[in-house]
Amino acid sequence: MSQGYFVTGTDTGVGKTTVSCALLRAFAAQGKRVIGMKPVVAGSENGKWPDVEQLIAASNISAAREYVNPYAFDPPISPHIAAQQAGTEIDLAVIQHAYQALSNQADIVIVEGAGGFLVPVNQTQNGADLARALNLPVILVVGMRLGCLNHALLTAQAIRIAGLSLAGWVANCVDPQMRVLEENIATLGQRLACPLLGVLPFDLEMDVQKSSGLLRL
Repeated sequence: MSQGYFVTGTDTGVGKTTVSCALLRAFAAQGKRVIGMKPVVAGSENGKWPDVEQLIAASNISAAREYVNPYAFDPPISPHIAAQQAGTEIDLAVIQHAYQALSNQADIVIVEGAGGFLVPVNQTQNGADLARALNLPVILVVGMRLGCLNHALLTAQAIRIAGLSLAGWVANCVDPQMRVLEENIATLGQRLACPLLGVLPFDLEMDVQKSSGLLRL
């Protein structure tokens, strides 16, 4: 039976793709058939979407692009605005269908959200509605920097209010100058009430394979 996880973050740019790819590699190392999914991506570079390409590279099975990434927009802006500018609207039913197709092929599907947990995806729904539509346990990526305690605890609260399980969290050290890093990690460990899956140090040379070895599944 297939299992999926929804990866969200305390903000945009906190390392959701890095963690998603590391999870894919870690599960693959256990002999699982794994595939990554990015339901909505906004922000292309030279006609490509780096997040999607990285997820595909970290997967060990392939699937149709429209299932891996149902919605892709060029400008790096909120998904609902990008869709509006493109003359379309993001439909969660389309994403549900794509997820089901992937889950029929894989043992593990890692679904990476867009931006933070409550980012709007259309005129009435947000990332929480997307995670709830897929009914997946959530993994929270915390960008370790000043302000992360509040951001992490608010996001965890939103996840639980949405009726979803917080399966674990990852501390991603995005600020090499952050003060009292260990104390902040300990504080979140006490208050998030879910497993710490790993701490990813700040390392410009860190690759996905190294990152996957730092996660405890």
